[in-house]
Amino acid sequence: MTDASAPAKAPVTPRPAATILLLRDDPMEVLMIRRHKDQFFSSALVFPGGLVDDSDHSDAWHDLIVDDIGLDAHQRALRIAGFRETFEETGILLARGAEGHCAAQQSQPGASFLDIVRASGGRLVLDDLVPFGHWITPEFSPKRFDTHFFICRTAPGQDAVCDGGEAVALEWATPDSILTRAAEGETSILFPTRLNIARLAESGAVDDAIAAARMRPIFTVLPRVEKRPGGMAVVIPAEAGYCETENFNPSQAPSGKA
Repeated sequence: MTDASAPAKAPVTPRPAATILLLRDDPMEVLMIRRHKDQFFSSALVFPGGLVDDSDHSDAWHDLIVDDIGLDAHQRALRIAGFRETFEETGILLARGAEGHCAAQQSQPGASFLDIVRASGGRLVLDDLVPFGHWITPEFSPKRFDTHFFICRTAPGQDAVCDGGEAVALEWATPDSILTRAAEGETSILFPTRLNIARLAESGAVDDAIAAARMRPIFTVLPRVEKRPGGMAVVIPAEAGYCETENFNPSQAPSGKA
């Protein structure tokens, strides 16, 4: 029997994470990956990204990053994590050489991301990652993430390669095509992914999307879940500025997959 007088269990502390909407032009496309079945949000179509690691806070990054003025240690680590996870999942190294071009990438099996960046001769330009959104997993979930979304342009000629581990497939797609698939019932496109794609679709080119993101204040979205007749609804504040404020899931219990 449950003790009604027992104090409510405190929500799990969300773990910091970074994810990147990696863009290219003609037409504007975003890189999407599909998660391995053993990963959280298994089989979901998502942006590259993942949890911040202790290595992302290392002082050894000091000489390998630029444009970090105004960023605190947490914000620097978030961006380094975004660069690292994107490299690990897609093989794209978003480091720049002395002339601002894409840094040379060398094969170094087993090397750390820091060593790979150092060997490339380039540096991570933190300002290349432009804040795009901020979502925190609902409080009821047993696994919670404090996820910062960034957008970034790929350098010409950079090819994405699926790592086969955390990500089992990848594709470049236009925002409109992803939204069409979601409207047609593709359930692997989660609510935060769909809304951030819809926000991206408001721009027609990469430069426009980046300019709009630099001007837009970031609103922290903490969805709430409401039980309704026939199912559950995930609801977000209208102040977040997305095109929708709720997602209704018929006959489903809360799953944490907002």
